[in-house]
Amino acid sequence: MPRLVLLPGLACDERLWQAQRPALPPRFDARVSDVHTRHERIEHMAAAVLAENEGPLILCGASLGGMVAMAAAQQAPERVVGLALLGTSARPETPEMFQLRESAIEMFERGEARELIELNANFALHPAQVADKALVRRYVEMVLDAGVTQLVRQNRAAMQRPDARRHLPAVRCPVLVLCGDGDKLTPPECSSEIAGLVPQAELQWITQAGHMLTMEQPAQVNAALLHWLRRWSADA
Repeated sequence: MPRLVLLPGLACDERLWQAQRPALPPRFDARVSDVHTRHERIEHMAAAVLAENEGPLILCGASLGGMVAMAAAQQAPERVVGLALLGTSARPETPEMFQLRESAIEMFERGEARELIELNANFALHPAQVADKALVRRYVEMVLDAGVTQLVRQNRAAMQRPDARRHLPAVRCPVLVLCGDGDKLTPPECSSEIAGLVPQAELQWITQAGHMLTMEQPAQVNAALLHWLRRWSADA
């Protein structure tokens, strides 16, 4: 049975998967990776995931974690037997986003992280979810808990990420692509592009969700993941 590795997004941790972990079948030995906190480039994060987890792997990555998952599939296609890509993009950074991240990094270093992250909640969450003050608070606290050093380092990793579109057509394992229908940070077109490039991709939209779909619509995400994971139960 392959091991399931959960890869958090930028400035996120195990709290991103809080609603998913209890629902996952124990046979997958699911664990949350923290490689994004220990390495400075997507490629190095991917190599660490492969080095720290033996045998065949199912990689489930959100946002930055999805970028790490795609890089790992390129590095070791014989070991990555499944990819679940949530709210992510295969594209390299655009010049516009590069400048926005540079400005954000300057704010972080000036001690203005809270102001920026609280504002960013309006973009990270679906408009229907922004009214949920408890959800907004959980999002803001999780990101701020990462600390300035990690916010800067992980943003720079995203800025330098490779163009995964070049190798996606060679991916032969099953791939689940999930995206919030209101995702403003990695718009649905990014997920549609991934699904169009991968031969065995399944694309599903999570309704009334933005970029933080695992926190916003956990029941929908869990249902999609569990249905997709059934194929490995049949192989057992």
